[in-house]
Amino acid sequence: MDTTQECRLLDEQTADLLAWHDDVRESHEDDFEAAKELATRLGAHVTETEDGEVAAAVGFWTPDLVEAGVPETDVYLEVLTSTTPVDLAAEETTAEFQRERVPLRRKGEFHWGVVAGMRAGTRDVVGSLYQLVYEDDDGWHAVPDPLAYSVPFGAFAPAEFYDMERLDDERPDRAYFETLGTDEERVETTEHDGLPRVSPANSMLEIHPGTATESGSLKGLAERYEDIGGKLHRGDELDPADRNFVGYDGIQLMPVEPITENPDIHDFWRPAGDSSSSNDPTPVGTADDDPETVEVTVSHPDMINWGYDIVVSAFSAVNPAILETGRPDELVDFIAACHAMPDPIRVVFDVALGHADNGGLNTLPSPFFEGPGMYGQHLNYPHPTVRAMLLEMQRRKMDFGADGIRVDGAQDFTYYDPGLDENVHDDAFLAEMDAVTQEVAGTEYRPWMVFEDGRPWPREDWELAATYRSLIEQHPHSFQWSPITFAHNTPALLTFWATKWWRVREVLDFGGHWLTGVANHDTIRRGTQIDPHVEFNQSPVNPYLGESLPNVLDEAYDNAAAAMFFYCASPGVPMDFVHANARAPWGFVRDTDETWNVKVVSDESSFVDWQLRPEEFHDPEHFTRVKGLGFEDEEQLGTFMNALSAAVDATDYDLDAMAEMLSALDTPFTGEDGTGGPTATDLEAFAYAWMQDVHDFANLAHWADDQDEERTAFRLRTRRFRHERPWLREDVSESEFFTYRHPTDGTVLYFGLRESPDGDEQLLFAANMEGVPVDVSPESLDVPDLPRDGWTVALAAPSLDVEAGEETTADDPVTLTNATAVVWTREP
Repeated sequence: MDTTQECRLLDEQTADLLAWHDDVRESHEDDFEAAKELATRLGAHVTETEDGEVAAAVGFWTPDLVEAGVPETDVYLEVLTSTTPVDLAAEETTAEFQRERVPLRRKGEFHWGVVAGMRAGTRDVVGSLYQLVYEDDDGWHAVPDPLAYSVPFGAFAPAEFYDMERLDDERPDRAYFETLGTDEERVETTEHDGLPRVSPANSMLEIHPGTATESGSLKGLAERYEDIGGKLHRGDELDPADRNFVGYDGIQLMPVEPITENPDIHDFWRPAGDSSSSNDPTPVGTADDDPETVEVTVSHPDMINWGYDIVVSAFSAVNPAILETGRPDELVDFIAACHAMPDPIRVVFDVALGHADNGGLNTLPSPFFEGPGMYGQHLNYPHPTVRAMLLEMQRRKMDFGADGIRVDGAQDFTYYDPGLDENVHDDAFLAEMDAVTQEVAGTEYRPWMVFEDGRPWPREDWELAATYRSLIEQHPHSFQWSPITFAHNTPALLTFWATKWWRVREVLDFGGHWLTGVANHDTIRRGTQIDPHVEFNQSPVNPYLGESLPNVLDEAYDNAAAAMFFYCASPGVPMDFVHANARAPWGFVRDTDETWNVKVVSDESSFVDWQLRPEEFHDPEHFTRVKGLGFEDEEQLGTFMNALSAAVDATDYDLDAMAEMLSALDTPFTGEDGTGGPTATDLEAFAYAWMQDVHDFANLAHWADDQDEERTAFRLRTRRFRHERPWLREDVSESEFFTYRHPTDGTVLYFGLRESPDGDEQLLFAANMEGVPVDVSPESLDVPDLPRDGWTVALAAPSLDVEAGEETTADDPVTLTNATAVVWTREP
């Protein structure tokens, strides 16, 4: 496979690049505007020599090198081109690379160069790997490319020179984008600059790629949608598990950015003789400048994470842990599979740029960081170049072909204002995010914009004070997550639907630009963290939802009443979580480092109560690592988890002190001398084993055969009911009606009347959101001026003694048991 060529700097083209840099600086008085243009050419881009040879135009922002006084002559682009095959899917393999160092040219705080001889990566070819290296008094150091397009071995290893133009040219859904501007169903409006904006979805499904399929990859997810799409095109019956994935015209992927790595465990790029951790980017080989062959042991990244622990560096690439083939093409293939469905599905990227994991300190220039924050490191948003690079990262990632963007935790985009002596929300930066346009298959467009913003969270009174409308008011085309969707909702507790009525009322009155629904990655995690043994003055677990805690949790986040409320009555865009649809377990999996992992796992102490049935623990497939540590049953495991959580609180998270406290407990751990309790090392080993086991336990492939035929069929009918009535997204008007029955008398009964804008259909809704059975009929519902005749049952929860299509008189009763609902329709 030795197809390498000698790498060399192209002096004339590099001079042109430096001249362009000067022109940009001179043409902008504003540093931020100049930085935005400069950022477009940072990273490595495919270009050509005058002879048609492939070359790479590269650029790095290097303020730390300039400040440290590193001479220009000591800065190089290190290029590593494989001379033997590299199996990116292999668990571990050793490959040979030709290593070359090419000098770069400095201009201000930047290093630029056009380099010939680098191999461009494609779907079938592993491209040259590269990183910036420099020498100082302490030896040689490496700087990763923060704007890389491909990082097959993670954000802490050299990036891959990748042909993104080829990827765009060959994408299977080019026609989808080429016709975007003329498709009225997919375009909401044309902006003043003539660009189309993607219209909102009617409903959304949130998916975690790492656990959605057996392979835990984007390739596996693409194949799943290709298979389902084929069945729908042919008119074949869907399997119950298939139904959990369809009936939506929008999918929100949890973050697909490269994530942090556990430096004590992960090491996916190991040059011969290098003993450094994977969180410490290092040069490869010796310090001389001559070409040489080096051996590197590489492995497919197997990080376990829910996706939000990003290092920001290489944000524009795809997380290699969810790439089965190691090729970023998998993300395009998944998007294309969604666009090829009989009813095309919009794909929304979940963008988490509100913080960086501490691992980012080793991969980004120091001006990126303002200091420690709630989630690791707070980013320095006011810095012009940082600001520009973050926006460029967003643009490049979205150019993989996303229809929409969901900005995670927009309330976290803040900076310190010395004049006010407080942190303020950087709404100007959020406006810049909103202004970024995409270009895919030659079509420039604006994506559907969705913000998660619960400001003033985490202020103590945030739950009362948050309006969830700050960004909608600034950007009327945008959407926000609703108060019923934000992270801290717990419908497994009794009286949830009564005490949350004030927020539900807001959804009805002005929720047309909100995402709604109680099931998402965060709410289920919060539900799992509820202490099931509550004090007297706390809301108890809802006994009407099930006889066991796992059954209660399943029903809380997936029941007919809630689904029918959000899809058949509520304004906004309903959103579900695929794990809730499947009634599959979901937990807080975020392996960052051995020490911090213990704290993360201690927060999950109630997982055993809420998510783990005895028969599931004893299944040989599940919790193999925890069993290998000596835990024989779920009761013993639960006792240890609860004690671990208590020890965290009692010791202020001192691992040694925690281990000493837990030595009084009967545990499988025997200590260093074989007689005592656990050590700090034992706790770290337990935490890592737990995360791996929960990650495997949550994989939907385990639960595919357990899907209920009737339940999944009915949920799909409910979603299709919404899609046939897109007008339901609009706010409840003055001519419509919605309320709850009070006094409740043991049942939280929601009911109301909605009417199509053209007056062709009236819709009457009634739901027992929680409580004892209650009889309802059109006549018994206190709806003003409600017509008596002509009502037909349009949807009814499967357990009810009435079926869709039945004509009914105004006083025919329907008995609604807990978490069931009925919808009648009539034509005026």
